Amino acid sequence: MNIPHIVKKSIFRYTDFMTQDISITLSPEKEKDENFIRTLLFSELDKKGIKAQKEETSFVFVKKSVDARHGRVKLVLRYKAYIGERPESDGTFTPKWKRADGKKSVLIIGSGPAGLFGSLKLLEYGIKPIVIERGSDAGERKKVIASISTKGIVDSDTNYCFGEGGAGTFSDGKLYTRSNKRGNISEIFALFHYFGADEKILTDAHPHIGTDRLPKIIMAMREKIIELGGEIHFNTRCVSLITKIEDEKKCVKGIRAENTLSGKTEDFFADAILLSTGHSASDIYKMIATESPESLEAKTFAVGVRVEHPREVIDTIQYHGKDGAKKLGAAEYRFTTQQEGRGVYSFCMCPGGFVVPSASGPDEIVVNGMSAAGRNSAWSNAAVVVETRPEDIPMDFRTLALGKGCEAMAGLLWRDALEKITAQNGEGQKAPAQRLVDFLDDKKSGTLPRSSYAPGLVSSDLNSFLPKQISSRLKSAFREVNKSMKGYICDDALLIASETRTSTPVRIVRDKESGECIGLKNLYPAGEGSGYSGGIVSSAMDGINQCVKIVELGMRS
Repeated sequence: MNIPHIVKKSIFRYTDFMTQDISITLSPEKEKDENFIRTLLFSELDKKGIKAQKEETSFVFVKKSVDARHGRVKLVLRYKAYIGERPESDGTFTPKWKRADGKKSVLIIGSGPAGLFGSLKLLEYGIKPIVIERGSDAGERKKVIASISTKGIVDSDTNYCFGEGGAGTFSDGKLYTRSNKRGNISEIFALFHYFGADEKILTDAHPHIGTDRLPKIIMAMREKIIELGGEIHFNTRCVSLITKIEDEKKCVKGIRAENTLSGKTEDFFADAILLSTGHSASDIYKMIATESPESLEAKTFAVGVRVEHPREVIDTIQYHGKDGAKKLGAAEYRFTTQQEGRGVYSFCMCPGGFVVPSASGPDEIVVNGMSAAGRNSAWSNAAVVVETRPEDIPMDFRTLALGKGCEAMAGLLWRDALEKITAQNGEGQKAPAQRLVDFLDDKKSGTLPRSSYAPGLVSSDLNSFLPKQISSRLKSAFREVNKSMKGYICDDALLIASETRTSTPVRIVRDKESGECIGLKNLYPAGEGSGYSGGIVSSAMDGINQCVKIVELGMRS
């Protein structure tokens, strides 16, 4: 939809200079009527007792959200009014990069949001980023990912989790975050827009880019990094750290990496190392556990299923009828509830999207969701997951982790085991699935509805292998949600297992001031894999913040 971003005159003679935040509510049909919107805006100012002259007032559009409560679909548009003042920046991005001279460099392990945005931040200082990525570039990655659905083949280094851009590249590209205290969210949005994202991400309440557009944006970032003197090495997996004892503490000087195509190893060195490998790199956690077990701590994560409905079902529930989707597109939903002392919530909702296979190994099944920019498939899906705390991990896995020398790894070992059990109840990458109504009745589904999940489904009683602490809370949550979203429990609602990668069960502990790993000097964990962020935007901000610390605290020469 086209929304007037700035409705203004450019005369500034008003004696009372001020800005004012205002919101207006209107029907979707009026969204493009600029005269109607302008009239409403002045009316809102008048209600606040502000008698502003029309020729001396500018309105800058800030954000749009949808209110579908009470059986009527409305748009809520937020503006900032500038009375006698010139509007601030409209969100455009002005590059401040310098060409890297190579005198100083930072190794960046992983090319997800933390790695890419961190690289771009380093280039503002003229510092050379050397990116090491275990997976392939986005173009080749797309071909490899296709074979997961067509042939059931999962490459351990190039898949939905690993490869250029990280796990977010072939996802919905959601940019919504509540992490506004961690950094400048607008800067992240403006950068994405600079590299090709639609302008509407600057103003939508729940912005997303779309899996059909995100790869090109990521590749444009890569080209800019290389143009400015950075390096990116694809199909290159970090296998060990190169350390030296300094001041009675291990200091990471570089890494040893293996080319996943040739098998040859190569050592890389730099002034600092940004570790931004994502939440699925189990081998990296094992490497840290070997080098410095005290640097890992167990953290809360979540486990559950992907729930898929025909899109029309969700649209009808959320818009209180079938007409809303024609005006506003596929409907979103979000919920959170407490069941048996643990949170149960929806995550990564993909309206008009697809369920995709996100395993990072051939003997496991993991599911996730994605959607194209148009969000126009016949289905809508979301993860519904249960909060899982370190004390919820079965004692067998805690004992196993302790025996391996790092008790913090218990959650990761349990997660890996659940993903393998899920695969045993499927077939290749055909995922175990069950109608929601049958899940609630503890019976295997005789038939399954049509699904967007391309590898295929295997009818299975999810209660037979999901841990009781997960399945029982899911059941209670679904029944509660159906009270507010009547029709959510229906015959065509489908559960697909298992959703286990919403976040990592392990945190790499950082020094609060320097950002360094507490047990490994010169190693700076960042992004989702560090356990300090979740999602594209918060990971990008974390990568930026860590790189600023590298420069300001670690490169003070």
